[in-house]
Amino acid sequence: MRELLSRADADRTALTIAASQLSNGMIPHFDGGTADPWNHVEAAMALAVAGRKIEAEAAYRWLARNQRTDGSWHQYYSAEGIEQDKLDANTIAYVATGVWHHWLCYRESDFLAEMWPVVQRALDFVLRLQTPRGEILWARHADGTPWPFALLAGSSSISHSLRCGLAIAQQIGQQKPVWELALARLVHTIRHHSREAFAPKDRFAMDWYYPVLAGVLTGAPARQRLAAQREIFVHEGAGVLCVSNQDWVTTAETCECVMAYLLAGERDSALQLFEWAQQLREPDGSYLTGRAFPSGVSYPDGECSTYSAAAVLLAADALNGESPAAGLFVDTEAVPAAFDLDSLQAPACD
Repeated sequence: MRELLSRADADRTALTIAASQLSNGMIPHFDGGTADPWNHVEAAMALAVAGRKIEAEAAYRWLARNQRTDGSWHQYYSAEGIEQDKLDANTIAYVATGVWHHWLCYRESDFLAEMWPVVQRALDFVLRLQTPRGEILWARHADGTPWPFALLAGSSSISHSLRCGLAIAQQIGQQKPVWELALARLVHTIRHHSREAFAPKDRFAMDWYYPVLAGVLTGAPARQRLAAQREIFVHEGAGVLCVSNQDWVTTAETCECVMAYLLAGERDSALQLFEWAQQLREPDGSYLTGRAFPSGVSYPDGECSTYSAAAVLLAADALNGESPAAGLFVDTEAVPAAFDLDSLQAPACD
């Protein structure tokens, strides 16, 4: 990784993720902490980029063993079992992104065939939470009762996971017209009905950049969205705030935003953010979850997280374009696009 992060530094960072992985394949947020399926997959993708194929595949097989019969996973797991039993749609869908990313890295058909049933069950579960308008409700309680609202960042991420699921389906010769229509409806809702469709979470940075990172907004609309709220969410010289009303810069949000800027065609801004994120690097190659200002102390105190390290490695790969999966989050043509729902609607009769 030539820019801003050497290969040796990247390998040290990957080692910190691998060192936290449990013998059963689960990757907790930090030693002794919990795991959630979304950040677990992100860590697996980072391991794959770093060439740690065995550890990455152990992470996916942990997901396969722990998938519920309805296709879902619980929100949080500990080394002892289930920590939080809610079923979060976004974290469930993300396995499709990880599996497609792993395929791009290694091109092994056996792995894709092994994980396809897992992906299929997961996305089918998620789409049962889609409303008639198109957004995806945030979650179900463990008893199956759906939560009453949807989240913009979560639905945006799900749209990208659906595109990855469709890419997998195409690769193995499957047709998924139901997924294609669901994706089109979801993207249409994010683009045209976000104010009424999603719970108001404007103070969270993820609601700002995720429609761009997920490829729902591209080109000029993407650049306009990033420019409109940069002053709210970017702490100049430090990184991206997790929440606009708290002076807390996080590694993960900063590096995800790096990829959003890359997708929007603003490489200089992406490089700047990535450089700022290196201020959160620890001597062993791990990354602090965040830092509070103006005190400059780490927050949570001394916490280094596997998902923060993973976000750095994925952003570095996107910047450098070294791995076969480097374009997954920054190339609009890396996965199948949603078809335009408006173009399919019949014109009104006079």
